[in-house]
Amino acid sequence: MYESYYGLSDKPFRLRPDPHFFFGSKGHKRAMAYLEYGLSQGEGFIVITGEIGAGKTTLVRHLFRQLQSDRIVAAHIVNTHVDADDILRGVVAGFGLPFEESASKTTLLARLEAFLRSCDQQGKRALLVVDEAQNLTPRVVEELRMLSNFQTDEKSLLQTFLLGQPEFRVTLHSPGMQQLRQRVIATYHLGPMDALETQAYIEHRLLTVGWQGDPSFTPGAHAAIYQFTGGIPRKTNHLCDRLLLMGFLEEMHAFTEADIETVIRDIDQEFQPPPAPAVPFVGTADGTDPDHAVFGNQYPSVLDERMLRLEKSMGSVLSILKKIVRTPATQPIDSHE
Repeated sequence: MYESYYGLSDKPFRLRPDPHFFFGSKGHKRAMAYLEYGLSQGEGFIVITGEIGAGKTTLVRHLFRQLQSDRIVAAHIVNTHVDADDILRGVVAGFGLPFEESASKTTLLARLEAFLRSCDQQGKRALLVVDEAQNLTPRVVEELRMLSNFQTDEKSLLQTFLLGQPEFRVTLHSPGMQQLRQRVIATYHLGPMDALETQAYIEHRLLTVGWQGDPSFTPGAHAAIYQFTGGIPRKTNHLCDRLLLMGFLEEMHAFTEADIETVIRDIDQEFQPPPAPAVPFVGTADGTDPDHAVFGNQYPSVLDERMLRLEKSMGSVLSILKKIVRTPATQPIDSHE
C-alpha cells in the first residue's frame, strides 16, 4: 500500500522473519559467530536465547542461507508444544523421512540412524535446529540429548542448535539436565539493540527496499522509536510499519517525535482491554426494602427507568381515583323506605 507512495520495492518492516533483511548488530554478529563456531566443531549443542522478537529465527534463517547444501543437511523444528514421542516424529519428519503414526519408537529411531549414517557416508553432516526451546519439557530435552548418541568411532552424526526465550535457561540449569549441559559447547544470550543500532536497523531495512530518504526521520523521531521498542527488532518493525501507513494515509514525507507518539497512542488504544459490562450496584435504604434500592451515580439510565415506572404507576392510581369521584350513584337512597 505505502510502498509505491514512498518508491519502495517491498514492505521494509514485515513481522515475519526474513533473512533478506538480516541486520548484523553487535549482538547478532556475536550470536552468528557462536553458531558458525558450533558448525565448525560438528558436534554437541549450541544454545541461543533471547527475548521475544529479538531476532533468533531470522538469525537461523540467515545461517541457513549460508549453509552449503552439498555438505550440511538441516532440519528446523518450530512446533515445540509436544511430548517425548512427538518430538522424535518431528525430527524424523524434519529430515524428510516417513513418520506414520503406526510406526513404533524403535522403528523411528532405526530409520533416523540409518539416515544419519547415510549422510555421513556421503560426506554430509546433519544439523537439527529446534526453535522455541522454552516450550520443551525436561523429558523432551532429554529425548533430544539421547539423539546425540548416534555417532561413529570418530564423530557425532547429529548436531543440535537450541533457540529459545530466556526461561529456557531455567530448564537448562535444572538438576536433571547435567548430562545435557556437559554436551553444550557454547551458549549466548541475544539482547536488544542500543539506540544507535536501532536507527541503523531502521535505515538498513529501508535501504534494502530502495529507500532514498523519503520519508525522513528527525533525531527526535528515532529517539521516540527506541524509547518505545527498547531495541527489540519485532517491536521496531511493528511501530515503523504503522508509521509508514499513517504517512501514506496523511500524505506525510517527514516524521517527527510527535508523529511517533501519535502512532504509539493508536497502538496502545487498540490493545486496551474491553470495558467490563456495567453491573449496577443495588443496595437498600433500610437493608430490607427492595423498593428503596439505591443506584450509584454512574447508572443514571437505571434510575431514570425506575422513576418512569413510578410515574406511570402514580398516574394510573390518580386516574382510577378520579373516575370513582366523578361517577354518580346508580340509584338514589330512599330514606322513607
